[in-house]
Amino acid sequence: MDLRDSLGPVFDDARFARLFSTRGRPAEAPWRLALITLLQFAENLSDRDAADAVRARLDWKYLLALPLDDPGFDSTVLCEFRARLVDGHAEHELLDAVLTVAIARRLVRPLGRQRTDSTHVLAAVKMRSRIDAATEAFRQALNVLAVAAPAWLLGQTRSHWADRYSGHGDWGHAAKARAGRDGHVRELGEDGHHLLAAIWADEAMDWLRRLRPFMHSVNALVIGCRK
Repeated sequence: MDLRDSLGPVFDDARFARLFSTRGRPAEAPWRLALITLLQFAENLSDRDAADAVRARLDWKYLLALPLDDPGFDSTVLCEFRARLVDGHAEHELLDAVLTVAIARRLVRPLGRQRTDSTHVLAAVKMRSRIDAATEAFRQALNVLAVAAPAWLLGQTRSHWADRYSGHGDWGHAAKARAGRDGHVRELGEDGHHLLAAIWADEAMDWLRRLRPFMHSVNALVIGCRK
């Protein structure tokens, strides 16, 4: 709220006009998507978490000049916006606009060193979203097994699974530091390998390997964490 009151509009749609077609369905306002991207970076939010914040948080609605009953948008819109920035070589627009406003209001010193490379912002937001998606994939795999083979799953469950995978986004705000993020990814990959090893063990029920939605989720999780 202080950001809007003190700085006013930071971005305008004209800055991103060349990235969007003049035909087709209307897009979300680019200036809002740019501001949301910076908020994601500042608060360590995935695309899904940021879309939820746009719908639910009054401070975000105030900053983004949205009515209280605004329904928001699908989280994939943010991923598409980042892709437009990269494909259009417009990544620098994110921090350039902020720096311009800050200099005009004398919030930074002349001739000082200011970081204007926006790629680290886009990379951090993308990584956070990928980790969130991988966590959701493993949660979905556990949900499938909880219905199809609850007794077998109980025998394979590790002690931290209930706390880690019981609700959406539980780990995110506690893992802002790189060490916390890397530790989560490492454990997530280990959990995926543990579950796959149990399913492919000789004593496991053969039909478990034919649960295609489950196998797809776990394999995607392991590959994602390896990358």
